Amino acid sequence: MVVALAAMGFFFYDAVRDRTVKVGDMAPDYAIQAIDGKTVSRDSLLGKVVLLNFWASWCGPCVEETPTMVQLHQAFGDKGFVILGVSVDQKDENYKRFLKRFRVNYLTARDPEKKIADTYRTYRYPESYLIDKSGKVVQKLVGDEWIKNPQRLAQDIKALL
Repeated sequence: MVVALAAMGFFFYDAVRDRTVKVGDMAPDYAIQAIDGKTVSRDSLLGKVVLLNFWASWCGPCVEETPTMVQLHQAFGDKGFVILGVSVDQKDENYKRFLKRFRVNYLTARDPEKKIADTYRTYRYPESYLIDKSGKVVQKLVGDEWIKNPQRLAQDIKALL
């Protein structure tokens, strides 16, 4: 009886504990096929500074942040910085139309089942994680607040490189 109660207690605790990815955590692993057909994973990006960005074409703040992300990629993309934009769009045509409209120049993938977003406990868009070369989360950017001071993020990226 005691063992059964302990097991039930563990399963209850496990179900309700906060699994939100926080600054200082190792970024959870994932694998996703990017628009270029290649599989991308956390481990394949180790050794690079990564901005993992969850977005959707219907998200106003996502639209607002995209031009700045294009600029960040232009500034640091050849220095070991990777942006991986993970769209949660259900429709492939909406995803592709967004990429074309905003001339997205960084790595993107579509996750319509929200498997990776669920792993990261992401439910608001946009939401981004700045991940260092070892795979550790150093910043979590929820919403578009960072867009008010993109120079700060650029400085942080530069310092990590």
